[in-house]
Amino acid sequence: MARFHPDLAVGRFIPPLSFTPRSTALLNRVAPRTPPIPEDLVVEDAQVPGPPGAPPVPVRLYRPRDLVGDAPALVWVHGGGMISGNALIDERTSFAFARDLGITVASVDYRLAPGTHAPAQVEDCYAALRWLVEHAADRGVDPERVAVGGASAGGGLAAGLALLAHDRGEVRPAFQLLVYPMIDDRTAARRDRHREGVRVWTPRSNRYGWSAYLGREPGGPGVSSYAAPARRDDLSGLPDAWIGVGTLDLFHDEDVRYARRLREAGVACELEVVPGAFHGFDAIFPGKPVSRDFWRAQAVALQRALRPEGPGLTWA
Repeated sequence: MARFHPDLAVGRFIPPLSFTPRSTALLNRVAPRTPPIPEDLVVEDAQVPGPPGAPPVPVRLYRPRDLVGDAPALVWVHGGGMISGNALIDERTSFAFARDLGITVASVDYRLAPGTHAPAQVEDCYAALRWLVEHAADRGVDPERVAVGGASAGGGLAAGLALLAHDRGEVRPAFQLLVYPMIDDRTAARRDRHREGVRVWTPRSNRYGWSAYLGREPGGPGVSSYAAPARRDDLSGLPDAWIGVGTLDLFHDEDVRYARRLREAGVACELEVVPGAFHGFDAIFPGKPVSRDFWRAQAVALQRALRPEGPGLTWA
């Protein structure tokens, strides 16, 4: 029997529901419930020029009202299995990063699959990153201290974004924050893909998400590393990274392997493995001590990378 973290014991009662085309379409019609905007933050919506031949990319920016001078920034990419979600679903996280770290957060509303296939989603994120760097002076952003990050599918897109930026050489992220990232389509093709204790994002959901994203069955030859970063042979030269995942997460093995390969390639990578935690545990149970510790580990990693001279974290 799978051993759940004591703070997450109720997780064993989460039913093993999976995303399907019908359920995803219904979910995407529901507007997310967003918290009130704190008075000490400035929140602005922008339309960023998209990739060639593509529509503009919506980006929501969060910045402390009293922030002075050029400060670091985080380009944040939301999760949702490549098939659902938008820039608003992680708004509490964006609030917290902006307020506690004293940075600008730019949350990207990339196009979803299956309406658009890879690599369009990574290209949308790249357009947002390049725009933020090019307009850094106008936005009070230090272009040398812009990190990329995301959770789940967003973590996979952030990893792919780091690869794309490295290869094009136009902008260089300062750091990559990868929260239980979705980075390897081959996981969806494994015959032994059932794992006891897996919750929230199931093998069936994973197969649908990757199929919708790639426009074909996952696990075959010719999949771009921008879509599935674990496919990359050479990981050298990438920004330093932080990767966090639970032992009951379907992505555990692929994430731990990616962290190891980053280190072998000479990239500093901190790996945070949470015993007995399942996919998305921190979003479902944000008030649990294990979830608060997990967020704090991310914030500490960002602070070390972006503004080590800044004040100590006050979030608890």
